[in-house]
Amino acid sequence: MTETIERTVSAPPSRVWELWTTAAGISSWWAPEGFRTDVTKLDLTPGGELLYTMTAVAPEQIAFMEQYGMPLSAESRKYFTELDEPRRLAYRSVVDFVPDHEPYQQLTTVELSPAGDGTRIVMRVEAMHDEEWTQRLLAGRANELDNLAALLAGG
Repeated sequence: MTETIERTVSAPPSRVWELWTTAAGISSWWAPEGFRTDVTKLDLTPGGELLYTMTAVAPEQIAFMEQYGMPLSAESRKYFTELDEPRRLAYRSVVDFVPDHEPYQQLTTVELSPAGDGTRIVMRVEAMHDEEWTQRLLAGRANELDNLAALLAGG
C-alpha cells in the first residue's frame, strides 16, 4: 500500500531539489521542531547512501526522550533508488528502530513539477509493517514538507 502527500511550495524545482539533495539543504529543514539533523554521508548516486543523525536539542524534546528512556541522538540511513534532477528522487529508508521487529526498508518517492512560480511536490510513501507505524511515518513526512514550505516561504 502507498500513501500520497502533496504540497506546493514557493520555489522553483531546482531550489527544492537542492534542499533535498545537499547536506546543508537537508540539515536546514529535515528535523522536526526541537531536533537537529547532521548529515555525515551523502552519496547522490543510485544505490548511494544518505547517513544522518537526528538529535534532540530543545529542552522539551530532551526531557521527553529522557522520560521514555530514548537516546537523544539517533542515526538513520537511506539509499537512493532514483535520481532524475530536478524532477524525481526516491530512497529506501532503513527501518531498524522498531522494537521486536526485524529491520526492513521502506520506499519514499518524491516528484517535483513546476506550479506557477513554485513547485508541486508529490510524495508517495510505502506503508510500514502496521497501521500505527505507517501513521507515524506519514505524520513525520508531512512535518518535513511543512518545514520545507516554511523555509522556502521565509518563515
